[in-house]
Amino acid sequence: MQSNEIRTQVLSLLTRIAPDVDAGSIDPKRPLRDQFDFDSMDALHFAAALSEAFGLDIPERDYAQLASLEGAAQFVLAHLPAGGGAP
Repeated sequence: MQSNEIRTQVLSLLTRIAPDVDAGSIDPKRPLRDQFDFDSMDALHFAAALSEAFGLDIPERDYAQLASLEGAAQFVLAHLPAGGGAP
């Protein structure tokens, strides 16, 4: 799976968790909670959605890496199995 595909899927998961968010207005490098109403429960649901979609174990200590769209995509890319694809 290529990085642009991962970013697209991460963005899709984010807008599923926070449907009021305009995907086109998200600054991928800024923390999500600084851009819109994205609270700790949203962050937890986002981490769970990433975990399920990509087949990753995401420990709570790594949640800070998921704070921005870019950070989440980079985390997924770095932790995908050697084959590079989601299950």
